[in-house]
Amino acid sequence: MKNIISNINKAFDHRIRLGIMSVLMVNEFADFNTLKELLGATDGNIASHTKALEKQKYIKVEKSFINRKPNTRYLATEKGKKAFQEHLDALEKLLSKDISIEKKKK
Repeated sequence: MKNIISNINKAFDHRIRLGIMSVLMVNEFADFNTLKELLGATDGNIASHTKALEKQKYIKVEKSFINRKPNTRYLATEKGKKAFQEHLDALEKLLSKDISIEKKKK
């Protein structure tokens, strides 16, 4: 049997990374605190998972100051958008496959 999960992108395995990319696919950008609040994650979770996505060049990080306070915001790159869409397509394909073990036995 062909490996039915071969097109699933390992970069999106973790729920926090999946959440970050989901937020960035439907928004132009999101800042650190927004991601933290939306995903119910800790500072460390957001920091480590955004670093992992940035390392893959799936997101871009912009740092600035707003009223003298540091602000970090994240944007999905074209590469990231493409990779995430391919990941979603692979999941949809997986879900639509007839992979029932019971059906195979009959």
